[in-house]
Amino acid sequence: MARIVGGLTTSHIPAIGNAVPREKELVNDPYWKPFFAAYPPARAWLEKVKPDVAVVIYNDHGLNFFLDKMPTFAIGAAAEYKNADEGWGIPTTPPFKGDPELSWHIIESLVHDEFDVTTCQEMLVDHGFTVPMSLFWKNNTYGNVRTVPVCINTVQHPLPSPLRCFKLGQAIGRAIESYPKDLKVVVLGTGGMSHQLDGERAGFINKKFDLMCLDKIVNEPEVLTRYSIHELVREAGAQGAEFILWLAMRGALSGKVTKILSNYHIAVSNTATGLLVLENAA
Repeated sequence: MARIVGGLTTSHIPAIGNAVPREKELVNDPYWKPFFAAYPPARAWLEKVKPDVAVVIYNDHGLNFFLDKMPTFAIGAAAEYKNADEGWGIPTTPPFKGDPELSWHIIESLVHDEFDVTTCQEMLVDHGFTVPMSLFWKNNTYGNVRTVPVCINTVQHPLPSPLRCFKLGQAIGRAIESYPKDLKVVVLGTGGMSHQLDGERAGFINKKFDLMCLDKIVNEPEVLTRYSIHELVREAGAQGAEFILWLAMRGALSGKVTKILSNYHIAVSNTATGLLVLENAA
């Protein structure tokens, strides 16, 4: 049977995508050093567990879906996913391998659990997906890892609540654990942390709230599911609502996890960045 070996979270802002190819020269830069210094231990953990598949929970930024057609939940079921980011100067990355059989199993299981998902047999991916994969698998060494993109709407209101996303993660976890093939799976939750890119609160960052989230999500994620979307936006900023993607990741893990690594850095491109590596209970 397939099993989830752990979960990872990371920010995915475009500025990181621009910096990743220059990590070697930026590793001692005061602006980037606190950010990049956290990733070698995360990569070492991935090298140790050697996952076969990464389920990447992210948000689309107008590439596949725009305001006229915005599904709440969408899942890729393609054999390959190509990077077609909408700009930002991020270097092109090699295509990402899919796992259509696992994708369809997850889709069918979610529908059985009464989640209405949009199925994408063709799907492009942007920096929400490519930046985390490039961070965790340095120099685009993700070639041996198959992927399942899970896209959650964080752009067009109404957004799914933190509790709904946590329950989606639980349903994804059940689907993976019921898959009959012997696979090791990691689940990535991407985006955030607190930030707002527009309006009167542009540049807003809430360090106290971010650190609370980094703490509670490990052993008390239910505390975070009690927030409404409006409360989350108030505390973390309009784009900080991406934290629902982290909660979906946490929901996919078992109740008991071990924190391997945690990192927090202010600020990259007016965004508070966070990193977590959680090992799932055996």
